[in-house]
Amino acid sequence: MTREPVFDVLTGLVRTLFRAQGLQIDIAGGEHIPRTGGAVLAVNHTAYLDFMEVGLVGRKSGRNVRYMMKAELEHGIVGFLMKHCKAIGVDRTAGAESYSRAVTALRDGEIVVVYPEATISRSFELKEFKSGAARMATEAEVPIIPMTIWGAQRVWTKDIPKRLGRNNFPINIRIGEPIAPRGTVDELTDELRCEMDKLLDLAQRGYEMPQGALWVPARLGGGAPTMEQAAALEEQEKQRRAAKKAERSKGR
Repeated sequence: MTREPVFDVLTGLVRTLFRAQGLQIDIAGGEHIPRTGGAVLAVNHTAYLDFMEVGLVGRKSGRNVRYMMKAELEHGIVGFLMKHCKAIGVDRTAGAESYSRAVTALRDGEIVVVYPEATISRSFELKEFKSGAARMATEAEVPIIPMTIWGAQRVWTKDIPKRLGRNNFPINIRIGEPIAPRGTVDELTDELRCEMDKLLDLAQRGYEMPQGALWVPARLGGGAPTMEQAAALEEQEKQRRAAKKAERSKGR
């Protein structure tokens, strides 16, 4: 692994934070992360800080993963970190350019992290997948590595008070076998979702989930929104953001 000083420092800070929180991270399937060559690392999204676990998985396999992040963050300290960690800025108004940069990184032998659900799942179930991961893997001719994280939502997620102190939460990470690009993009996306569904089930097995707990899916007796309720909440959030954007535009 090529030394990257900024990435090295950030990794040290993340490990220190995890120790301070007492997080008990259990990783299974790490052998499926390729030690060389490009790959799309597809991860479920339940928490604001789950990218930290993703980075840790990469480092344990001797790889520095490349995140796709909002282009509007490319300034100041965050911009500095993005540049030196080779993050890929995503501009929603110029998606083709961001996509092209990701494909180039894959062809150059990088591991690019993609959240197929795009946004955090309030239900903590897998949402509908976008096709980006499959399209990138197909065009770059690299495998997709499916990965699921369970328990990170207990630390910090949407609509639930964050708990950043020492809570000793267990966090289970399950990584599946590489999926070679084949068939149509839709077929590959469906296969990816099926594999990640299986991995999420594995990550949840044996995990103590109190009845009514807000971080537990409704399907498992928890107090999280159902998938339908979560979709409604997400739509309301979009409408609020659109209204705020319109108000800002009027004020200019």
